[in-house]
Amino acid sequence: MPCMVNNFSTRIRFPFIMKYSSFTCLLILFACYCYGQNGVTGFSMPSFAPAVQKDGSILFRLRAPAARQVFVKIEGTSIPLQKNKNGVWSGTSKKMEPDIYQYSYIVDSLSIVDPSNPLTRSSYGGTGQSLVLVPGKPAEKWEQQDVPHGSVTREVYKSAIIGDTREFYVYTPPGYDPKDNKKYPVLFLLHGMGDDARGWIQTGAADIIMDNLVAGGKAVPMIFVTTLGYGVADAVAGPKSFDQFTKSLTDEIIPFVEKKYNASTQRAIAGLSMGGAQAMMAGLNHPELFKWIGAFSSAFMMYGIAEMGSGSKMPSLDSIYNKTFPAADSGINEQIKLLFISCGKSDFLLGNNHDFMKWLSARKINFQSKEPPGAHSWMVWRRNLIEFTPLLFR
Repeated sequence: MPCMVNNFSTRIRFPFIMKYSSFTCLLILFACYCYGQNGVTGFSMPSFAPAVQKDGSILFRLRAPAARQVFVKIEGTSIPLQKNKNGVWSGTSKKMEPDIYQYSYIVDSLSIVDPSNPLTRSSYGGTGQSLVLVPGKPAEKWEQQDVPHGSVTREVYKSAIIGDTREFYVYTPPGYDPKDNKKYPVLFLLHGMGDDARGWIQTGAADIIMDNLVAGGKAVPMIFVTTLGYGVADAVAGPKSFDQFTKSLTDEIIPFVEKKYNASTQRAIAGLSMGGAQAMMAGLNHPELFKWIGAFSSAFMMYGIAEMGSGSKMPSLDSIYNKTFPAADSGINEQIKLLFISCGKSDFLLGNNHDFMKWLSARKINFQSKEPPGAHSWMVWRRNLIEFTPLLFR
């Protein structure tokens, strides 16, 4: 059955029925009715998508008659499910605060996405996870609201620098007209290890956040671009990965965007985890291109590690940072308008972020830092984006 998905709401249509005879349609309806007599009421196929209860808890259901044991794993917590006589496993979470949660089912030790839920977090080379929204009252910034909406366009290009064909996504704000001469500033958003170019859209809800911030007058209308962040072909890491990604960004993606879209030369760059380290590397080494830099839960220890040979001794972090940013010193403060660093108090990378900020301080490079509650999670990074974006292009 085709499923039309609009951000975090779904619409089901049945165009296939028109293709068949009346007799075939009767058979389809009869089958649905019989299915209903076996534990599901009504003349429709059952929906086992997660159901958010009035108290904020989530009811999970999965039809798996042959399974011996089923759990749902949501944001690191496992919930055991119970099977009824019809082979449907179910269980309810505790009360959940308003947010977008990632989950998967563990069926006899096999991890699967929810087959009844089209909302997923994509994964580079993996199956990803399912997503469920617990709405807020009033609605949170990552929830679709009754405001003007921008558009997201998928672009594909052949990277001569990296050596493969890859994609990126471009958000244009409400009211954007390609025939207009109005120019918009551009934010480049980078994902973390394991995600892909869709991460900030699918899981980060960046387009919805931007719609709501612009409608509320909290952010200036802007274009944002989400790229594939791996600098080597057909892999997530490798020698020169960060260098090649940065070069592809500056020499291929930026010219592409500025040729096709009404993009100004006002640019910001931000990312999370691996992408935060990449954003800092591109920003501090190219202050002529990026005046606003955001680094969320950044994996700064990744600089240079991929280039180490087998058995090599790990160099000091200071020496890695000195090599990565050879020209960065207090003079950069006249070029960079904002250097924003945030890492959750429970994040395993908090110590690494402290070390990097000490190095910045020793170089007398100005920055703002935040330590919000939370761990290495999209629940933190969505809030980072909500706080960071209003500071741009003012």
